[in-house]
Amino acid sequence: MYDSHLLRIGIFYDGNYFYHVSNYYCYAHERRSRLSISGLHDFIKRLAGRFEGVESKFCQIVDCHYFRGRLPAMEANARQILLNERMFDDILMREGVVTHYLPVTRGGEKGVDVCLALEALELNIFKKFDVVALIASDGDYVPLVRKLNALGTRVMVLGWDFEYIDDNGNERYTATSGKMMNEVTYPVWMHKVIDGQDSRFDINEVNALFVPTGMKDSSGSGYTREDYNGGKMPKDDLYAHSVPNYDEVQPQSARGAHYAGGETDSMTSPHLPGERRQSRILQLKNGYGFLSNEPSPKNLFFFWEDLDGIDFNELNVGDLLEYEIGENERGECARHITRVNAESRPQQDD
Repeated sequence: MYDSHLLRIGIFYDGNYFYHVSNYYCYAHERRSRLSISGLHDFIKRLAGRFEGVESKFCQIVDCHYFRGRLPAMEANARQILLNERMFDDILMREGVVTHYLPVTRGGEKGVDVCLALEALELNIFKKFDVVALIASDGDYVPLVRKLNALGTRVMVLGWDFEYIDDNGNERYTATSGKMMNEVTYPVWMHKVIDGQDSRFDINEVNALFVPTGMKDSSGSGYTREDYNGGKMPKDDLYAHSVPNYDEVQPQSARGAHYAGGETDSMTSPHLPGERRQSRILQLKNGYGFLSNEPSPKNLFFFWEDLDGIDFNELNVGDLLEYEIGENERGECARHITRVNAESRPQQDD
């Protein structure tokens, strides 16, 4: 027998974690699609109703908050990502999500977990949520979960554990804190739901978690397939996936190219393991790209997971990156990649 009282749900996103998971499903998982915010919200409402014994029409999201670091406006404009950010803001706004942005420094985003925890706790005290849903993975949220438990609020965590071999031949692994999952009332292992390992959910429920082909991207870029055609990513590469063949995908015309002003960013000394270097992006593909690598005849491969504090979709051909030289089974690659100040990027001719 379903209860008929209104079930009040609060949702809190760790934006960087959500973006990372969505990238995984876009670039590394066989689905080749991004997570849908509206789909996640519908899923959370249905799941809370099942857990709480409340009919779905009485399950309502009364607060939803998204936390992430953001670049200063002038720098975002210089990197040509202001439109990107605004389009994603439009998606969040349509879904009733309140955004909380913190300044990004050279060390990356700082304090997001603290801000999320304080906001969730304060709002719960005043609004008395029945269920708080967290899209987060960090064990630092355990104190928040315990405080919410003490206030009588049930906590649901949507967590992902996954591992895969990236296009560079490296093993990648992401995990949600087991300690946090043990503390919450409703732990939901989303990788099992999506991969059909949880029999409580049918294929239609799983499909609804993803952005349908041709619709707006809800993970951070805000673009459709058509928006990418003629942009920094070729249309056919947005959702396509294959292990790159270096000889086939390296930009032949870019080898040894010099940018405006006659400058080149490659050193002439041999590469040393762990060496920090600076080079410009020559090509961007589906989750990976190539940097200039003179005097070597082959350009330097990099993968989106090796970016430190940078979103892959915010990169543009010609951006100046700093990195360490690493090794994989195919040779040299770029690791621990950071962005050099935007003003270092050369002006391109019209």
